[in-house]
Amino acid sequence: MDKIEILLTRGVDHLYPTREELDKVLRSGKKLKLYQGFDPTGTDLHIGHMIGLRKLKQWQELGHEVIFLIGDGTGQAGDPSGKVSSREKFFTQEELRKNAKDYVMQASKIMNFEGENPVKILYNGDWLNKLSLVELLDLAGSFTVQQLIERDMFQDRLKKNEPINLREFVYPLLQGYDSVAMEVDLEIGGSDQTFNMLCGRTLLKAMKGKEKFVMTTPLLADSQGRKIGKSEGNVIGLTDKPVELFRKIMNLGDDVVVKGLEYLTDVPMEEIKEIEKKIAGGENPMQFKKLLAREIVKQLNNDQDAKGAQGEFEKVVQNKELPTDIPTINYSNKSVTLSDLLVELNLIESKSDAKRIISQGGVSINDISQTNPIEMISPKDNDIIRAGKRKYVKIKVE
Repeated sequence: MDKIEILLTRGVDHLYPTREELDKVLRSGKKLKLYQGFDPTGTDLHIGHMIGLRKLKQWQELGHEVIFLIGDGTGQAGDPSGKVSSREKFFTQEELRKNAKDYVMQASKIMNFEGENPVKILYNGDWLNKLSLVELLDLAGSFTVQQLIERDMFQDRLKKNEPINLREFVYPLLQGYDSVAMEVDLEIGGSDQTFNMLCGRTLLKAMKGKEKFVMTTPLLADSQGRKIGKSEGNVIGLTDKPVELFRKIMNLGDDVVVKGLEYLTDVPMEEIKEIEKKIAGGENPMQFKKLLAREIVKQLNNDQDAKGAQGEFEKVVQNKELPTDIPTINYSNKSVTLSDLLVELNLIESKSDAKRIISQGGVSINDISQTNPIEMISPKDNDIIRAGKRKYVKIKVE
C-alpha cells in the first residue's frame, strides 16, 4: 500500500462523494485545504480524538494545507450528535476558549504546528459570532425542518418525548458554514459527524459553487457500541502520564485491541490481521493489548517511557507489587477516623465513598486490610496507605 492508499483506507469509515474521485485528485498532484473541528466542551483531548489527529498528520506529511479548527463558536450551540437528551449546560465563548487553552499543546503530540508545512490554528467563533441576521436567515433557508429533524438522535428524542433545544437543532448549519468561511476542499470528522459535514458540503456548493470531499473516521468503541471518550466517562487523555495511560489502555475490553491497533498505531495491517486471527482462535489477547498500550504511549511520549510504563504495569498489576514511585504526604501526628484520613489524604473524595470502599475491602495500611471506617487511626512515619486498586501514599509525620 502506498501513502495515498493508506490515507484513504486505514482508519477511514467513508468518503464522500467517492474514494475513487478523491484518489484521482490526489494522484494528480493537487494539494488540498482541509480541516477537522474540535469543540472544546472539555479541557482534554483523548484517544478518541487521536484517530482524526493521526489522519490530519498523514495529510500534513503529504504536503496538504491542514487546519486545526477550535469550535469556540459551534461549541456555544452544542453539538447534538450522539446525544440522547438535550444538554444541561451550554457554554459561553469565554468558557470554551478557556477549555481550549491547552488544545494545541495536546494536539502537538501528534501533529506539527511548526516547520515547513505547519498545521494552522483557527477559531470558528471569529466568523460565526459576526454573522448578521440576514446571513443567519440565508443559512437557515438552505435547509428544511424535515431535513434537520430526520437525524436519528432527534427521532429518538421525539419518540421518548425528550426536548430538542433549538440551539442544537441549528448546530449543523453553523458547522456547515465553517466550510464556507474557510473555503476548504475536504473535511474530516468522526462518523457521528456525517450529517453535519454533509450540511457543509451542501452549503459550500450553494454559496460558493465549490465541491467538498468528506472523510469520516470510525469511532473507537467496544463490541457493544460503547464509545471510548468523554460522553461515556472513560476518557484516556493524550497527556495522561505514561504509567496511567498504559494502565487505562490495559483496562479496555479485549474487543478493542484489533481496532485500536488499526486506528491508533502504525503497526502494519498484515501483522494486525494475524493478531486478529490469533485472538479469534483463542489466544490470550493480553500480549496484543500490551502492544497497543506500548505503541500509544511511545507515540505520545517516547520509547523509554513506553517500556517503563509496561514494566510498572507488570510489576504493580500483574505481580501485585508496590509501585516504584509512591507519593509521600506530610501529615501531622494526630488521630482521626479512617474515613476522615482517606479524605484528608485526597485518596477518596468523600466520607460516603470512603465507607463504601472500606466495606468492599479496598483499603489497607501496610498491606493490612482495614474494615472499620470509624476506627481511630494515628498514622506513623513510612506507613503506606492504599485506597482502591492503585491509589497509594506514603506518610511522613511532621
